[in-house]
Amino acid sequence: MWGINISEKILESINSDIQVDFKDEKQAKIVYDSILLEFETAPDYRSSMELTLDGNSIKIKIDAEDATSFRASINSAIKWIKLAVEINELVE
Repeated sequence: MWGINISEKILESINSDIQVDFKDEKQAKIVYDSILLEFETAPDYRSSMELTLDGNSIKIKIDAEDATSFRASINSAIKWIKLAVEINELVE
């Protein structure tokens, strides 16, 4: 489940809510704990990202001033999640 809201002025700002589902709550919690610090310390002044854990899902809220910063935020979120999942799979 995800959605993108674009303001009346095309691409002046972009807001998105993204949900990433995992096989179980344990995996979601491991990934959440692994990436939380990255989300809290990401140095981007044109966008913000908020991360929440909800059962076996991680929800990401992105608010960006423009398409470039939105894309950078999404790419970072995907990269961090993918890396955390891959490391978790190596440990299992």
